[in-house]
Amino acid sequence: MIEKAVVVTNRLGIHARPATVFVQAAARFDADIFLSKGDVSRVNGQSIMGVMMLAAEQGAEVLVEAEGADAQQAVERLAELLGSDFEDKI
Repeated sequence: MIEKAVVVTNRLGIHARPATVFVQAAARFDADIFLSKGDVSRVNGQSIMGVMMLAAEQGAEVLVEAEGADAQQAVERLAELLGSDFEDKI
């Protein structure tokens, strides 16, 4: 399993649109993707409901985990996405 902690920088946090962008990006990988934040642990990162359940606000630390063939690339790309402002991604 590969994991990386990242701080959410989007000023509105991970609301519906960024969550959709994240899930679409996660779906491109074969690896199983999981996200954790505080008391919410290991939600499915390829599920819009899972990502929305995090309620990740600006400044929140989110742990991105992946396991599978392309786990390293998945964690790097998705951590980069979570650490962005999502403005050019939406």
